[in-house]
Amino acid sequence: MTDAHEPSVVLITGAATGIGAACARAFARAGWRVAIATLPATQHEAEVVQAECIALGADALVVDLDVTDDASCRRAADRTEQHFGRLDGLVNCAGVTRFVPHHDLEALPSSEFGRTNDVNVLGTFQMIRACRGALERSGRGAIVNYSSIAGLSGVGSSVAYAASKGAVIALTLSTARSLAPHIRVNAIAPGYVAGGLPSRVLDPEALAAVEARYLETQPLKRLLHPDEVAALTLFLVDGPVGITGEVIRIDNGLHLNG
Repeated sequence: MTDAHEPSVVLITGAATGIGAACARAFARAGWRVAIATLPATQHEAEVVQAECIALGADALVVDLDVTDDASCRRAADRTEQHFGRLDGLVNCAGVTRFVPHHDLEALPSSEFGRTNDVNVLGTFQMIRACRGALERSGRGAIVNYSSIAGLSGVGSSVAYAASKGAVIALTLSTARSLAPHIRVNAIAPGYVAGGLPSRVLDPEALAAVEARYLETQPLKRLLHPDEVAALTLFLVDGPVGITGEVIRIDNGLHLNG
């Protein structure tokens, strides 16, 4: 078991942009040390997030990571534990999607289904497996996986995305059971988040149309922002130790529409 008096450490995948970056800042504000895991393509953005975390008074490290490569996952886990001397939390935020109409099955090639699952499902599993030992040694290990309302209701950017996020829910339940009592595992299922994944895969006109639709259909008539999802993530990792195996929806009440 690690020294309870040392600041806690969290490893966040997909932490260079969007919700992942917001999580890094939220944990840094709360006094956690932060490993910002990213692909080489977003190295610069990750370094910006690292500087922001340091400015908030936190020790922060940028870690190279390709979640689809098991060896890369294990290297990232080892590098984080070696640098900080411990690992207490894992946030699986890395994800991909492509917008394909659900009715147009022919427009969704098998390769896209495979790519989506490799990142969203296999990547999440491989990071859990890679970090398991360090999280157990922590004595207070906690994991948050990112699902989506797509995984709960079969909506979202594509059939492949919805299926992958449903699989993340099943993975969360399975690992919450199998990794207890040493590690807690929960999932968050966000609705549409301004500045999240869609903002990086849609052109400005299409993005504006999506946001207008959500503003109209969500009961709360507002858009979620990354900081809100990050606050919930921090709560699940750093908060009540009796919460495990939960999937918490944050969607401005969209699910109330049935």
